[in-house]
Amino acid sequence: MDKLMLMKTANEVRKDIVTAVHSAKAGHPGGSLSAADIFTYLYFEEMNIDPKDPKKADRDRFVLSKGHTAPGLYSVLAERGYFPKEDLKTLRHTGSYLQGHPDMKHIPGVDMSSGSLGQGISAAVGMAISAKLSNDDYRVYTLLGDGEIQEGQVWEASMLAGHHKLDNLVVIVDNNNLQIDGAIDEVNSPYPIDKKFEAFNFHVINIDGNDFDQIDAAFKEAKTVKGQPTAIIAKTLKGKGVSFMENQVGWHGKAPNDEEYKIAMEDLEKVGEALCQK
Repeated sequence: MDKLMLMKTANEVRKDIVTAVHSAKAGHPGGSLSAADIFTYLYFEEMNIDPKDPKKADRDRFVLSKGHTAPGLYSVLAERGYFPKEDLKTLRHTGSYLQGHPDMKHIPGVDMSSGSLGQGISAAVGMAISAKLSNDDYRVYTLLGDGEIQEGQVWEASMLAGHHKLDNLVVIVDNNNLQIDGAIDEVNSPYPIDKKFEAFNFHVINIDGNDFDQIDAAFKEAKTVKGQPTAIIAKTLKGKGVSFMENQVGWHGKAPNDEEYKIAMEDLEKVGEALCQK
């Protein structure tokens, strides 16, 4: 898929996120929107997957370690054809299979149930070790929040990944600098993030995580790395694409009302129209 199509698809994913969270009257739009470009690149360009065969043995695996941004994951899965887009409107509703956090037992395309922060990367490391033990060539990707990496378990898992030289593992940190109660550097600073991963024997790539050229280059570089896991530190904008949500900590975990939903969708329609003229 070319860059323009990726940008258009990511914009559709953002519309889906806002629609799902609005329908649910709850959820986490901010970090879903910041990571929408990464979700889009993974599922439309990077990963070896097949929506018609979600459990195929040689598929690449993805673990959403920051599980509260499930609206982002669900939206890209729907756009990729794992389930109907209409179902996004059932997010968090009683009886819906689209729960507030990813559920591997009921949602096609979800490889790991997640939501307890810090734990997803451990599962991803386990999957990567399993592939090595079985001589399988699938790759494992995991997306972490920058607030999430304040959890100690993240670094225990990273130590193990570096020790086992897991070059089939790519850890992505969505570095939008905001967590639930403020800026990460004010709450409990994990900076410098890149140096920390380097200390755990990771190959580290710093990028603008909302720029498809840089995203593309980073994942291509990761595929060339041998004997080390890769960490992509993706600088992003929380709430990206929706004017009143951008870089606003209050939109970490709340839903837009009807009026706000209308404005958000108008913002994203304008982005879509501009992309169509390119």
